[in-house]
Amino acid sequence: MHFSSNVKQFVLVLIVGIFLLLGYVVFNHFNERQNMLSKPILRSRVQNIVSPERLLYKQPSVLVGRTDVVAVTPWLAPIVWEGTFDPDLVDIIYKSMNLTIATTVFAVGKYVRFLQDFLETAEKHFMVDFNVRYYVFTDRPDDVPSVNLSQGRHLSVIQVPGSNRWQEISARRMEIIQTAIERQISREADYIFCLDVDSKFHARWGAESLGRLVAVIHPWFYQATRDRFTYERRPASTAYIPMDEGDYYYAGAVFGGSVEDVYTLTKVCRNQLEEDARNSIEAAWQEESHLNRYLLYNKPSKLLSPEYQWDDKKTKTKEVKVIRFSSVIKNYAEIRPNV
Repeated sequence: MHFSSNVKQFVLVLIVGIFLLLGYVVFNHFNERQNMLSKPILRSRVQNIVSPERLLYKQPSVLVGRTDVVAVTPWLAPIVWEGTFDPDLVDIIYKSMNLTIATTVFAVGKYVRFLQDFLETAEKHFMVDFNVRYYVFTDRPDDVPSVNLSQGRHLSVIQVPGSNRWQEISARRMEIIQTAIERQISREADYIFCLDVDSKFHARWGAESLGRLVAVIHPWFYQATRDRFTYERRPASTAYIPMDEGDYYYAGAVFGGSVEDVYTLTKVCRNQLEEDARNSIEAAWQEESHLNRYLLYNKPSKLLSPEYQWDDKKTKTKEVKVIRFSSVIKNYAEIRPNV
């Protein structure tokens, strides 16, 4: 059988086209595989771990999620509520990184009485199976209770001066944490949480809370509008926030993040507190006011819902499925040097 020259050319072009198509498919397959292997990874002490922030949080419309609460900020930071993360996936990712979490707590004056409950409940619920270092700042080191700590968990007692004014103790908190990070914590931990001692843990507080800069939404203000926030409103203070500004009202009882980011936060807040002191002005809620000012202009990378800082005086609301950490009921007139 004989074919015309046109048919021969057509067959030749067809064969070449098939080879080109096969070549493209093979090239594309290996190129996609290479792209998957070369995606950005989280920079940490443990290499080759995909960034946890990309894996952990379910969007409201995907999988289970939550539709009854806001689970993301306007700047796209996750807000951690029960049902917005997979605890098993969280643990798989973070436990492989061999992290150490520092936890600072102030037990000054009569507040030392809250320390045993704080530590014992933390051992049951806070960062279980992670390396944890507690840093207890107190003027009564002899009154620090002996608590059995799990493997990989340590406690350091750092003596600090007491005061006749609780406001002064509160105001010096940023300075003391900054100094501790410089002298010790920066060598011993990857992340840090700064927590109030007059509180107890009730349920899991795990690695879902870790992030570059983390704040908790205040339980008394998470349903309030901005005009109700108790920001510092006097322009004379370095903590001043105008009436038409503000995202959330953050609780001073909980803040954290990477050691480096929390160091920067405490340093800035300390400088502002000292500038206010030189100008004979004290912000409405001391370090909490300065914390809110800082976080307004340095957005947190993750927010914790009020599950992570409830108040035992407040009735549980339907949005709060679980209370993880709460401030206990107390008589301020009895435990504070001044009211």
